[in-house]
Formats: sequence, C-alpha cells, structure tokens
Amino acid sequence: MGAKTFKDIIVWQKSHLLVLKVYKITIEFPDYEKYGLFSQLRRCAVSIPSNIVEGFKRRGKDKFNFYYYAEASLEELKYQLLLSRDLKYICQEDYSALN
Repeated sequence: MGAKTFKDIIVWQKSHLLVLKVYKITIEFPDYEKYGLFSQLRRCAVSIPSNIVEGFKRRGKDKFNFYYYAEASLEELKYQLLLSRDLKYICQEDYSALN
C-alpha cells in the first residue's frame, strides 16, 4: 500500500528532522552570517522536504524531477555543513550527526 500523504514517506520524515536540526545548530552561528551561510543552510535544508512534498503530488517525469531536486539540495547541504565545520561554526559531533 502506498503513502496516503507526504507525511507517510520515510525520506520526508527524515528530511524534516534534518531541517529541525539545521535550524537548531544555526542559532549558534555568528551574527555576521545571518544573511550568508546561516540563511543558505536553512533555505537549502528546507528545500529538501519541500521538493519531496511537491513531487509527491506530481505525475510522471515531473514527480522524479522534484525528487532529483531534493537529492541535489541534500548534496549542497552536505557541502555547507562541511564548510560550517571547517569555519568552526559547528563542532565535529554536530557535523557527524548531520552528515
């Protein structure tokens, strides 16, 4: 039996939790990153479950395009987390937990 709503999709559930974690760790970022990496991380993280939700209601090729967008956003987020770790905005433990 298939998912009835996007909330039934396990990858959406995991990506939603990832967004919550990203929001939590970015609170500790320096103020001067508010419109830089801070904002970029949050937008990128939110893009992952958002594209899954949009893809859920699409049909055919469009459906998979949105899933590919979500995957691409995840890869982008991985780099941003790496950069955040290297800039010492997040600790190794948080980086490992999110990666």
